[in-house]
Amino acid sequence: MSNKQPYSVLAVDDNLLNLKLIEKSLSKEGYRIFSANNGPIARKLAEDEKPDLILLDIEMPGENGFEVISKLKENSETNSIPVIFLTGVIEVDSKLKGFELGAVDYITKPFHPLEVLARVRIHLKLSIATNSLIAGQAQKLKQVTEAQVAMLPTPEANPTALFSVYYKALEEAGGDFYDILNISDHITGYFVADFSGHDIKTSYMTASVKALLAQNCTPVYSPAESIKMINDVLVEILAAGKYLTACYLHLNRITKKLTIINAGHPPVVCLPVEGEPILIKSEGDVLGMFKDAHFGIQTINVSVDDRFVVYSDGLVESAETKITWAKGAESLLPIYNELNEVPFQDVPEVLIKKLFGEASMPEDDIVVLCIKV
Repeated sequence: MSNKQPYSVLAVDDNLLNLKLIEKSLSKEGYRIFSANNGPIARKLAEDEKPDLILLDIEMPGENGFEVISKLKENSETNSIPVIFLTGVIEVDSKLKGFELGAVDYITKPFHPLEVLARVRIHLKLSIATNSLIAGQAQKLKQVTEAQVAMLPTPEANPTALFSVYYKALEEAGGDFYDILNISDHITGYFVADFSGHDIKTSYMTASVKALLAQNCTPVYSPAESIKMINDVLVEILAAGKYLTACYLHLNRITKKLTIINAGHPPVVCLPVEGEPILIKSEGDVLGMFKDAHFGIQTINVSVDDRFVVYSDGLVESAETKITWAKGAESLLPIYNELNEVPFQDVPEVLIKKLFGEASMPEDDIVVLCIKV
């Protein structure tokens, strides 16, 4: 068995005697000690060594302790390290300022080595407990995310559906969702939805909607009947104020008919094999809000190799620039012109890169689904 690495403490003080006293009293108890006599060196050590705790003097030449902790908390590499101030100042205002900046405790000078040891132990225990709680919650959310993603169909598992997809959830419980329904050998349903809210309950609703789609999107029902029945159930089970925007495409590859049902969702983009890209707009009520909801319904003739792009509003909306999907959808038409020579398998990824580049991140969850007739 390998030996556990000792907990480490960074001691920061311009008084060499204080540093030696801290190092001697803590190292003999099994702690690994790093020492710094000024702020810049302390911050560099904190970033490089990632100590488990920092003992920080307030009154130092150059950067004082308040300036050091402010910079530590601004740095993502060091902002979670607990800081205990060492100070000869006992004024309440000074202590309150330290707590406001993120300190977890104070040790008043002149300090006794046993007090330093006791406070280090207490705050390391608190840090261990907090980190354990965070790790446990993160693991649970990761499992929720993995379960949600596992329910999303892949092109490889549905080769006859001829689709490609980009899916990105910005939070652990994503609000966007899509599904592929193999209704028959030549009829496929494509469903893209965006739930209101991104809480954990939303991720569990994904499974409910997936079950409703499987039960109701069958050859027995028309596309309009399928969506109406799904809406009737969602009205009953969704909490007050919860709903989802959705777009359902029902493609019959024998009759070359495509039925599009829009429930408060951005317009579908048609990339015809011949001609310019067009938006297929249909106004409709959202799903899950109204028992007598009205949905936008269009049935169009399609040709082999026509492509259709269905997406969630995160592709075109921006709260930062105050762009709604209604305006944003129109603005993308020139970009779709650039996708004529792009294989349909690559359309979602290429579109995302053209819009957001390699480094920037979208503001919301995104689903982009490209369908080929």
